[in-house]
Amino acid sequence: MKTVTTFQKLKDNNEKIAMLTAYDYSTAKTLEEAGIDAILVGDSLAMVALGYRDTYIITAEEMKVFVKAVSKGAKNTFIVADMPFMSYNINVEQGLENASKMIKAGASAIKLEGCNKYILTLVQRCIESGIPVLGHLGFTPQLMNTIGGHKIQGKTAEMTEEILVNAQKLEAAGCFGIVLELMPAESAKYVTDNLQIPTIGIGAGNGCSGQIVVTDDIIGKYQDFTPKFVKKYADLHGLVLESVTKYREEVKNQIFPSENESFELIPEEYEKLSSRD
Repeated sequence: MKTVTTFQKLKDNNEKIAMLTAYDYSTAKTLEEAGIDAILVGDSLAMVALGYRDTYIITAEEMKVFVKAVSKGAKNTFIVADMPFMSYNINVEQGLENASKMIKAGASAIKLEGCNKYILTLVQRCIESGIPVLGHLGFTPQLMNTIGGHKIQGKTAEMTEEILVNAQKLEAAGCFGIVLELMPAESAKYVTDNLQIPTIGIGAGNGCSGQIVVTDDIIGKYQDFTPKFVKKYADLHGLVLESVTKYREEVKNQIFPSENESFELIPEEYEKLSSRD
């Protein structure tokens, strides 16, 4: 069973951490079979699985359903649940309550974005309550409207130092790791090299302690858009489209189902049925 100590051991042994997202039982089961170190039930499921226009809409109650499904499919993998927009920002009590719901649903830890005084307090309270926390710096999607879109962070030495200071604060507060998103590779490596805890990069180069991307992106299932930092390892959309198209054609032409996919009466019962015509 993988735990927060697994992350630290991998970093200390200079072994990269491989993380992916999952939103359902069967995908989670496959990721565990493949030996993925950790799974993030990301709020990206709002768009990828539910078709929402962005991640702002999904609620903690909706997230719980997916966390439950993933935890059933990956029983021995470390599972991190994203805390969705405004599910932890009102007060510490609200944050703790929703965080506890994710843990009760099957998550091993939660992920929080940002690093202000309030977030640091919430991180500490979560740790004190037995809830591991993965931090998230660099580009923080839940602040996209105030940031002004998908903008690369840490583009200067000064900005990188600011991110490092915040990362060190999160480390001191008790985070077991920090996601670094949309950062120049050199900046992310600088932050990583000056932390004791591991970093997980997404669009942040190869210098982080590990990597995470959306599974539906790398297998070519989600087609609405593909981020620059994603490498496609398969074209599942094309394969599914081809298979479904062939199925439709075979149904229309009465090729499917064939005898191989059908059941038959025994001859005696068929004769009885035929005699009734």
